[in-house]
Amino acid sequence: MSTITPAGHTEPERRIQILNTVDRVCELCFGLFMALTFVGAVKAVSAGVDAGYKMFLAAFGCNLAWGLADAVMYLVRTLADRGQRLKLGLAVQREKDEALAVRALRDALPQTLDQLVEDADLERIRARLAKASTLPPRASLVRDDFVGALGIFLLVVLGTFPVALPFLIIEDVTTALVASRTLTLMILFAAGFSLGRYTGGGAIKAGFAMIAVGVLLTIAIIALGG
Repeated sequence: MSTITPAGHTEPERRIQILNTVDRVCELCFGLFMALTFVGAVKAVSAGVDAGYKMFLAAFGCNLAWGLADAVMYLVRTLADRGQRLKLGLAVQREKDEALAVRALRDALPQTLDQLVEDADLERIRARLAKASTLPPRASLVRDDFVGALGIFLLVVLGTFPVALPFLIIEDVTTALVASRTLTLMILFAAGFSLGRYTGGGAIKAGFAMIAVGVLLTIAIIALGG
């Protein structure tokens, strides 16, 4: 597929990201924090040859369960949001009173955009909706939604490995704990760095901020019995 520019040139159609940078970073960090709750209790693990193996399995099993739950809730949120937008579109399309249709569109705007959008802009949207013949009768999930859910599941599960894998491959628990914490801090920094670049808020500053947030959040989770 391609699009035609005003100058008449064709450009390849840009593929829309199923999960944006914020989604990917948040889900990866969620997996890290879940696994960290097990590593934070490493001193409570009984000594033995299979102590690290048991910890890895416990963290991996937990993230499998939460990854599945998070993926399913992603589908639920997606369907609910799509249903709400479709409901608005159908209501505007069926509304005979143009002023009421424009009011419905304005009520759906976020407060930050309300002052920036004029009634004339909303009227053009209302007119296009009134002429549209492709609105589906109900909201439904599409292939990309399931791909996104799979991506969320994998990100949460992958968050297990940098935290818990050292306990599986390093026999000394103290050394494994140092390696686990080092890897976790590096990934948290990389995650914050990515968010900083994405938002334009300063990549390095955001990287260190993410480390601080991750440490504090993990301490809170463990203190609350997580």
